[in-house]
Amino acid sequence: MKKTDSRKHANYELLNLLGYGLAKFDNEFVKQFNFETKTAFYEYIVNLGICDTVGAVKNRQDMLDPFFDNDRRGWWQRKNQYISRKLFIDSLFGNENVQSFSDIVKMYINKDFKIDVLFEKKVSPVVKSKFKQLQETGIEAELYFYHNYNSLNIFENGIILDARLFGDGYDFQIEVDNSFFLAEVKGVRQTAGSIRITKNEYEKAFEYKNKYFIVVVSNLVESPKITTIEDPINNLKLTENAIVSTQINYYSENIKW
Repeated sequence: MKKTDSRKHANYELLNLLGYGLAKFDNEFVKQFNFETKTAFYEYIVNLGICDTVGAVKNRQDMLDPFFDNDRRGWWQRKNQYISRKLFIDSLFGNENVQSFSDIVKMYINKDFKIDVLFEKKVSPVVKSKFKQLQETGIEAELYFYHNYNSLNIFENGIILDARLFGDGYDFQIEVDNSFFLAEVKGVRQTAGSIRITKNEYEKAFEYKNKYFIVVVSNLVESPKITTIEDPINNLKLTENAIVSTQINYYSENIKW
């Protein structure tokens, strides 16, 4: 079983999924775990060791309640603060119904807590692939930046283009007036932590200099903060770390197609 400790949000991804399921599906989500009341479900989550108190589960629901058409207002005054969590889960599982979404949560519990929670049906390979993305800070940080880049003076009133699929050393291009900037986004769960810059990103930063920004979205577990680093080659202390890896490929025989 994953250890619980004194840190807040020790099971950050799972608690966000629980809050999303409760906010979106309400009691129908609870019933997927064979409980009739939320109180019983909250206690079950605490007994599993996912969090220390019932309040921790309820807080996650309060965070996400304002984004769904239900009778609860939740923490509506903090809606902008928590939008990234909702958008991130939406991007992966927004089209799932209550049963399939519950199976995803059960899969997470099985993986991290080694508890045999029964599934209604076999989880598809695509869902399993999406499931792996939950622990990646990058996607959540990218979504937060995409929806908040205009709040930064340097990018204010800019037009953003998503370049992530190109894999060319930057995530976004922002066009401001007659100029453009490239932004590579990095995510950090807490308020401190190191970031990794790939060789491709380094070369792109070297090429574009003060037109290239590393954008760090930190404190994702609490209240996201955006920090921009212009011309990171000259403004970040970087240590080279060469990693040699072997890629194995498989080829077919020569076939006439």
